[in-house]
Amino acid sequence: MTDAPQVRVRSTELLSQVTGPIGINRTQERFGFTATDLGTMWDAGPGPDGRDRIFVLFGDTYGEGWGGHGAGPADADWRTNVLLSSSTLDLDRDGLVLEAAVSRAGGGAAQLIRRSRLNLLPRVPFPEHTLIPNAGITVAGVHYVHWMSILKWGSGGRWRTFQAGIAASADDAQTWRKPLHGRWPNPLGRNRFQVGAFTRTEEHVYLFGTTNGRFGPAYLARVAPERVEWVADYEYFDGAGWSRSQAAAAPVIDGPVGELSVAFHRGLGCWLAVTLDEPRAAIVLRSAARITGPWSEPEVLAAGTDYPGLYGGFIHPWQLDGDSLYWLLSQWGPYNVFLMRSRLGR
Repeated sequence: MTDAPQVRVRSTELLSQVTGPIGINRTQERFGFTATDLGTMWDAGPGPDGRDRIFVLFGDTYGEGWGGHGAGPADADWRTNVLLSSSTLDLDRDGLVLEAAVSRAGGGAAQLIRRSRLNLLPRVPFPEHTLIPNAGITVAGVHYVHWMSILKWGSGGRWRTFQAGIAASADDAQTWRKPLHGRWPNPLGRNRFQVGAFTRTEEHVYLFGTTNGRFGPAYLARVAPERVEWVADYEYFDGAGWSRSQAAAAPVIDGPVGELSVAFHRGLGCWLAVTLDEPRAAIVLRSAARITGPWSEPEVLAAGTDYPGLYGGFIHPWQLDGDSLYWLLSQWGPYNVFLMRSRLGR
């Protein structure tokens, strides 16, 4: 890894709590949810008022009756995912202000992309438990989300998916479809694109992927921007070039890789990947001169000793100049999301 730029983490601090009744956005009062997690972010283009905005997509979300620690119970106004938007420019001064949600009749944030409530295959003895959003991207006014279908939660960062796929919305996130041609099936539990992270260059949309759970390496695929929802059109990096065969995909980031987020940092002039290192109980940062790697050794952004039960780690797509990295952290116990700022250097 001699030609991988090693970005150093100088410091990390918690700027504000984004979600929950005591968070800066008062999400229970304004959007009908007390507890949630994840918070993958992407540039969604201008909103109805003409202002540029990002979308912030949260995972399993609970309202009145939330259990007070971690996810659940299911009867606590459970939604598998909810979507909010923000136009905040000064994160140091204002925090991440959530200004609007895709709303349901009667008020509150709506469930966005639905899970299946039916058995999916004759050999599958239980329905899809939940549908988790992993990443999003907007291309030519169409919003795309990479999601994973959870069949069963395990312990210690392990779970089993039925499949992953692409959801698309052409009406500014009000309604979503899950096309059959946008799926990565996972019949044996080893498909390499069950957890995903989008990023892009002018020529391609890139998708980093891992197997279900938090212990495998990350792989890389690319596709023409206008073909994001067509899995058959993806090419997979095989370590030397690009192949149309998923089976040829080679690891580009060494495991263990949990949830991941990738962006080009203009201030540092390199690619950054934020991932969860489950065995280390830390959110870590890797860097690379090229998107295909080689990627540097991990630097700890946040440790579980300081933030117990931490996971997630999603990069804010606008704040990529200077020497700072702004990102969202989840914690299991409070089951809420926090805005973090890390100072970086060489």
